[in-house]
Amino acid sequence: METLLATDNHPIRYVSLGKGQPIVFLHGWTSGAREWLPFASELAGSHQVFCWDARGHGTHEPPPCDQMAISQMAADLDRLLTEHDLRDAVLVGHSMGALISWEYIRSYGLGRLGGLCIVDQSPKLVTDIDWPLGIYGDFDYDRNQRFLQRLEQDFAEGVLELAAHGLNRRSRENYEANSRGFQQMRDYLRGLNAPALTRCWDSLTQQDYRDLLPQIDLPTLLIYGDSSQFYGSEVSQWVEAQLPFPELHIYPKADHSPHLWHKERFVHDLEHWCRRL
Repeated sequence: METLLATDNHPIRYVSLGKGQPIVFLHGWTSGAREWLPFASELAGSHQVFCWDARGHGTHEPPPCDQMAISQMAADLDRLLTEHDLRDAVLVGHSMGALISWEYIRSYGLGRLGGLCIVDQSPKLVTDIDWPLGIYGDFDYDRNQRFLQRLEQDFAEGVLELAAHGLNRRSRENYEANSRGFQQMRDYLRGLNAPALTRCWDSLTQQDYRDLLPQIDLPTLLIYGDSSQFYGSEVSQWVEAQLPFPELHIYPKADHSPHLWHKERFVHDLEHWCRRL
């Protein structure tokens, strides 16, 4: 992996491949660059692609917990874009990666971007009496505080419970059966830095990008799963209605990671959409 230093001198590690219109893949919470590498390899023939490990993620040492805010992650992204002088770049953000994309736009504008791809995310994770379109449709401040406490008690199990106790029956059944997939994910999560990622989650759940969406006058590709653990169909419909230039795709029998359930379709949809930019 290549490395450059962030504004606070923390190393940003990333992989870059290919030439052409830039695509920057931004992974979800607890994930890393590896999630996007198969897609980057597919697209590197016609694009310059970047996959990073966001700070606190991947295998490298995390920064101090007070530097795990999403604002710093957006600054890291700006550092990557400016270091390579990327123009007309497409940000592809899954889950946390979508939030980082929105935070980047709020802080640094649209000048370097040519398009945006959002994968299964709400602009506000925590629900309240006026906002039912966050996690589960019923994940308010108090519930989030209990979840943060659970992460401090047992980070790995807390993350698995978040996926299992949501809207996807298959995830719940697999968790209760302690399927091999959940066992492997548990082992993986136990190797991560729990304090840094808990602080990251706290920062993510404080954000609200609802007012930003109408200002994003760029083509925006929306990819949502019809069986997401976290979001019902109302979320994608609401996001689509707020954006000036949206294109919405709903992937069948796909959970919070629709790109992983339909890899070939996702590459096809993203590549053909990019050609029209």
